[in-house]
Amino acid sequence: MPELTELEQDLRALEVKLRDLETSYTQYFAGQEPKPPLEKRRRVESLLRRFDRAYIQSAVDRFRLETLQSRFSTFAELWDRALRAREEGRPGPFSRSAHPVGPVGPPDPLEPLEPPPPPEQVVGSATVSDVARDGDKIEALYEALIEARNAVGTAAPFPFHRFAQIVKGQFTKLQHAGSREVSFRISVKDGKVAFTARGVGTAHENPEE
Repeated sequence: MPELTELEQDLRALEVKLRDLETSYTQYFAGQEPKPPLEKRRRVESLLRRFDRAYIQSAVDRFRLETLQSRFSTFAELWDRALRAREEGRPGPFSRSAHPVGPVGPPDPLEPLEPPPPPEQVVGSATVSDVARDGDKIEALYEALIEARNAVGTAAPFPFHRFAQIVKGQFTKLQHAGSREVSFRISVKDGKVAFTARGVGTAHENPEE
């Protein structure tokens, strides 16, 4: 397994700290902690600000960071709303809708609300007009595919020759259907990698028109 880059290590550390922060807030609103975890929150905010100033070349790493930023932003809004509601003595996002009658034991942990799933993220694309001449484009697509698979934790090997066969097969199929070029795309959504092909134009069109 290849070693993680410094950026990948930092992103993994951010993921761990964000999960820990979510757990701490859950315990606080469940009555298991006396104070909100403000210091942990400041550390996560500091890490996110540092990433804001960094240049991230990899589309997959940018996708991971944007997902973490979106998750933190969503939860921060919920936490702040819940704190305001508690101060004002009214139900908030983490309040129970009903309380049991009778002896009350230790509160059960409350599950935080899940943020909305991130939108589909395109991490690689290319338009191929000739499989033989556009080998560099196909190699770049393959690299984007492997990066995306690694990012979502897909460890099964996927050799280049197999990928090239799939590209050639899709290109031939769409070309026979009348397409002059084929647009390929690598995307990530809901933790899954997708590879799609779409015909562009028709073989009967004049490219200069």
